[in-house]
Amino acid sequence: MPSTTELTQEYISEHRSIKDCLKRGIINYSALSRLIAKELGIEKKASREAILIAARRYKDKIKGPVLEDSIAKLIKNINIDIKNNIVICTLDKRVHTDSLIDVEKTIKEEKDLFFSIEGTKTITIIIQEKNAKLMTQKFKKHIVKKEENLSLITISHLPNVEETPGVLHHLFGLFFEHEINIEEFMSCHHDTLIVVQSKNINKLIEFLKF
Repeated sequence: MPSTTELTQEYISEHRSIKDCLKRGIINYSALSRLIAKELGIEKKASREAILIAARRYKDKIKGPVLEDSIAKLIKNINIDIKNNIVICTLDKRVHTDSLIDVEKTIKEEKDLFFSIEGTKTITIIIQEKNAKLMTQKFKKHIVKKEENLSLITISHLPNVEETPGVLHHLFGLFFEHEINIEEFMSCHHDTLIVVQSKNINKLIEFLKF
């Protein structure tokens, strides 16, 4: 069975915000020890004291920059593009593949937006509103769900973002803190694509001003 010290270090390492606070020296060790003891179900006084000691010692072992600072420096260089009038069509996989390829070709020939995500039972298609009628005409019987009044946010970042853990976690955390639901999410090399309801765009622009 792991020791109290091992359990404490594991808990802290799994909670980035706590680890960063330790690095900054702004943690309340008594409060932290009570939290960890409660979370781990070892709330005896002796256990809390052991956790407190382990946390203080672990702080001395942590080296390197605060991860949050590294992320903040990187995301200042990202570019953001917003496209409105986006529609998501979710199709069941019984749809004729050749027909779907033909629709994709037609849309892309017009230089319009077309993204597809294939799951185990459905295919999600992200298009512009002006092409939604075409999808309905072709695949009416296969449309499981249709979402309108959406916006697509494309976040383009530098290659070294991929080498820094926690960047996407930080970005998604901003959406959560501002109570904005992510309808769809995709990633393609240096681009992160996020679909949200258009009514949230003004709020989103404010907190994405890095």
